[in-house]
Amino acid sequence: MAGVNKVILVGRLGADPEMRYTNSGTGVCNFNLATSENWTDKQGQKQERTEWHRIVVWAKLGELCNEYLKKGRQTYVEGRLQSRAWQDKEGNKRYTTEIVANTVQFLGSADRTASKAPEGESAPSETTFVEEPAEVQDEDIPF
Repeated sequence: MAGVNKVILVGRLGADPEMRYTNSGTGVCNFNLATSENWTDKQGQKQERTEWHRIVVWAKLGELCNEYLKKGRQTYVEGRLQSRAWQDKEGNKRYTTEIVANTVQFLGSADRTASKAPEGESAPSETTFVEEPAEVQDEDIPF
């Protein structure tokens, strides 16, 4: 049986996205998304816990996120969980877990957050962008 690795989040950006490019020119956009949980404890006190999620968005979808998303903007993200390791400049092994997004939907009013869109244009509100899956070659299949 095949496994399932799917993440769905709705939250707000903690800072403006950061856009970088690989040596081959592929764009990669990173941003942090905050999700909050509210509940009332046994003593009747309202409680809140915020969880931060690292989001990675590749290629054209990443470029759209960089163009239209801004700190505080509410966003729907759908993707898969991925963990990776690397060595930092001091030689220490570092680990991270992030969500690699394949669907991003801009929620809420674009007017509530300042747009990065050129003058005369407005950032889309409630617009869904989906990354097309890459074409899989026979040599990419591991069996």
